[in-house]
Amino acid sequence: MKANWEKLENNTGILTIEVEPEQVNEAIDQAFKKAVKKVNIPGFRKGKVPRKIFEARFGVESLYQDAFDLMFPVVYGQAVSETGINPVDRPEVDLEQIGKDQNWVIKATVTVKPEVALGDYKGIEIESKDFAVTEEDIENELKTMQERSAELNVVEDGSVENGDYAIIDFEGFVDGEAFEGGAGENYNLEIGSNTFIPGFEEQVIGMKKDEEKDIVVTFPENYHAENLAGKEATFKVKLNEIKRKNLPELDDEFAKDVSEFETLEELKVDIKNKLEKKAEEDKENYQRQAVIEKVAANATIDIPEIMIEHEVDHMMKDFEQRLLSQGINLDLYYQFSGLDEEQLRGQMKEDATGRVRNSLTLEAISKAENVEVTDEEVDEEINNLAEMYRRSADEIRQIFAAQDQLEGLKNDIRIRKTIDLLVESSKAVA
Repeated sequence: MKANWEKLENNTGILTIEVEPEQVNEAIDQAFKKAVKKVNIPGFRKGKVPRKIFEARFGVESLYQDAFDLMFPVVYGQAVSETGINPVDRPEVDLEQIGKDQNWVIKATVTVKPEVALGDYKGIEIESKDFAVTEEDIENELKTMQERSAELNVVEDGSVENGDYAIIDFEGFVDGEAFEGGAGENYNLEIGSNTFIPGFEEQVIGMKKDEEKDIVVTFPENYHAENLAGKEATFKVKLNEIKRKNLPELDDEFAKDVSEFETLEELKVDIKNKLEKKAEEDKENYQRQAVIEKVAANATIDIPEIMIEHEVDHMMKDFEQRLLSQGINLDLYYQFSGLDEEQLRGQMKEDATGRVRNSLTLEAISKAENVEVTDEEVDEEINNLAEMYRRSADEIRQIFAAQDQLEGLKNDIRIRKTIDLLVESSKAVA
């Protein structure tokens, strides 16, 4: 087999593969063994038709497609390896020359991974950001814990206040006609949550139990339901009940109820320690992401559109899995959001482009800096995963090996080390 790569524009090229007659005939023989099992010719048992009889009746050409299908994955893989290209999508194939006892010439149009022209990537300046934990941060965390521990009490007398839960019946009308999805009974609306149309919750404030009221609002111009966007609507609202949060006192008893600590001061110390640990993680993540984005912006890359589309595909699958974990499928999401698949993919495209650019840049820096991964580092990573998932290290290794992902794991470590290198050489500026 011979292979030749001719680079064209836009990261595409022609991979010409010439396969010798011996390999072609072997593939045709395999194709015959496959085809003969399916044909019926009078006087012969199924699968026992002689080769000459088969070819006389159907022609050797009838075997070419199966022969090609059997042969191409092998010769294509060999040609890719021989020429050193990195395809990023399936090739478009054209059989330029075929025939028995002669060379087959296959021309494949291939999109390859682009070359990366690196810009500055050492000594990158990162804008400094304050991650120090303040007393206000601690107090806000305490308030969150206090809110989670609040009891909801029914308000018998009085009116709705901001922060209350209003239990309402409602029905919406546009131009005097009720619209789909605009009605509900005993709906538990938290006032101030901004879950309803702008202006709705503010008009519920002041209502009293059993009071009925017409609330007039205007749907936003960008509202997901086009038939309602920008329209004025009137909601007939009845207030069935008011519930108000009863917050516990922030004292030692509160600390005992929500934690293993005996005093409020001990709880505050624990909150501070946890917030400081999180702040360190946030600072590290900020530095890593900031330096990645800067070095990627400094690089020059002509990214093939298909790589971006593949990344959007991955993002769509991840998004769908997150929805399913919340009991929602994509079709239901499309109904709620007013988006369709094309629009959702469009929203993801910019992020996908950034991810591909970042990945290609880090890969190029890794090669430029000869970042290596040792067997000991792979073992350490596998041990960490084993501890996380409560499995043995041998089991984790076998899982990666069975899925042919050990090289992928090694590459993840390599990229992580590359980012460490970039962060270590970076400079914080005010």
